[in-house]
Amino acid sequence: MIHASAIIDPKARIGKNVSIGPWTYVGPDVDIGDDCVIHSHVVIKGPTRIGRGNRIFQFCSIGEDCQDKKYKGEPTELVVGDRNVFREGCTIHRGTIQDNSLTQIGNDNLFMAYVHVAHDCMIGSNNILANNATLAGHVHMGDFVILGGFTGVHQFCRIGSHSFAAVSSVVVQDIPPFVMCQGHNAVPRTINSEGLKRRGFSADSINNIKKAYRLLYRSGLTVAEASDAITALEEPALNGFVDFISDSERGIIRP
Repeated sequence: MIHASAIIDPKARIGKNVSIGPWTYVGPDVDIGDDCVIHSHVVIKGPTRIGRGNRIFQFCSIGEDCQDKKYKGEPTELVVGDRNVFREGCTIHRGTIQDNSLTQIGNDNLFMAYVHVAHDCMIGSNNILANNATLAGHVHMGDFVILGGFTGVHQFCRIGSHSFAAVSSVVVQDIPPFVMCQGHNAVPRTINSEGLKRRGFSADSINNIKKAYRLLYRSGLTVAEASDAITALEEPALNGFVDFISDSERGIIRP
């Protein structure tokens, strides 16, 4: 299962049923879980922990030192969950001591070709980042997010669960949950209703999410007033929506 030309450091831990292709390098302090498939010409450096059933395609760089000029070689970490797919040429960097010394990725994410995840990013589960999508440092992403190809996200931005950014969007502020955005700079367009249907949200919940969107963006209310009106909807699917808005440090995307 491990090609003769692969270079595996003795201090790396390789799980059961792991396939490693030719000319791949696995460095010290790397822990690869069971059932992973690592193709040729991949570089994995540590400290990095990779869960079960991940697939890493050729020319990926996983767990490399970050590109932050403040980084001085501290032993920061990358932690990857289970069943993620990293397509060709992805670059995933470890954290910095200026944050939590950690870059973390959840489960069942798809990173298409040439996606970049910078230091200290926190990514949830079931997300899709299309070709050349780029996350700057300290970006926090929820679950079931889709970023179109060539989308760029500014450092310290937050991306709410079930949101969607269209191709080539430039995100410089927080995207609230459920919101579809597009543009340079990205502006809100509507809610991700099709995605919500696919994930089993009821028609009533989707209608209430639409009401929340209109209250936030089309009612003329202040953010505080809109937040009170959204809370009054008493929609369980919107639990955390108001908190996301009120906790935003960069501010949410605006029309």
